[in-house]
Amino acid sequence: MNILLTGGTGFIGQRLSQYLTILEHSVHILSRSHVENYHTILCDLTKDKIPTDLFNSIDVVFHLAGFAHDLRNTSKIEHLYHAINVDATVRLAELAVISGVQRFVFVSSVKAGGPAVFGKCTTEEGQGKSDGIYGKTKREAELKLLRIGNESGMHVSIIRPSLVYGPEVKGNLQLMLTGIKKGWFPPLPETGNKRSMIHVDDLVRAILLVANDDRANGEIFIATDGTPHSSREIYNAMCSALGKSIPKWSVPKFLFDMISLINPRIKYKLNKLLGDECYSSAKLEELGFKAQKTLKDMNETDF
Repeated sequence: MNILLTGGTGFIGQRLSQYLTILEHSVHILSRSHVENYHTILCDLTKDKIPTDLFNSIDVVFHLAGFAHDLRNTSKIEHLYHAINVDATVRLAELAVISGVQRFVFVSSVKAGGPAVFGKCTTEEGQGKSDGIYGKTKREAELKLLRIGNESGMHVSIIRPSLVYGPEVKGNLQLMLTGIKKGWFPPLPETGNKRSMIHVDDLVRAILLVANDDRANGEIFIATDGTPHSSREIYNAMCSALGKSIPKWSVPKFLFDMISLINPRIKYKLNKLLGDECYSSAKLEELGFKAQKTLKDMNETDF
């Protein structure tokens, strides 16, 4: 099939494009810069007009591009979140419908479903108030896409990934891995918190599944590996992956609580580190999905 992929230069997009190539699909990538070995349509979603002939001969769209986490004051750049996460997404879907695209898969975020509830693993039905401007714009895009799909007949399915790990992962997981490797990241206490994760290869399999299964039309699916992990378990898995011995001690939880009182930003980061972010992928599993990779089986190349 002819595939159009946005976000093809990102962590998940690169892996997805590799899988699609292995499956012998013809992959076209919409990107701000040329992507080596792929037919690239140059377009900056923040300022360029999307070409109206973009979807000629395209069968399936995988839309991964989005504006995510930014360290600046989000109120000052709220227009960027909306322009990319909502306006560009809707325009892509509208042009896809005009060109007769059969299937449109949107990679959203668990943030669109609202913050995780302590002690529970959130489901797609447990929709709360979306988390921050990022989550709000992802949720708005979800709702508009589902309406477009319902009105046009185009197959639209949505994936909400939990925390994704795998080769060349960026962000907090990479920072934690580097800290453990260099010896400055402290041994975390076992608090019994629950955090959902998924390996990037399993996420790609989930994305392909909802693209091909007619039962996924008009539906939202959370993607996890099916087993929540505590922050200490993640720490231990990283130690094992690096070939380091797992410390028999940990920094007491009350010290983290005291540090969190310094300012709200530190409190937020510590809550991200030790809090609950548990989600259920039971709905996805009903389609036959089962994660093939687990945290305990990982080595250094999987982080």
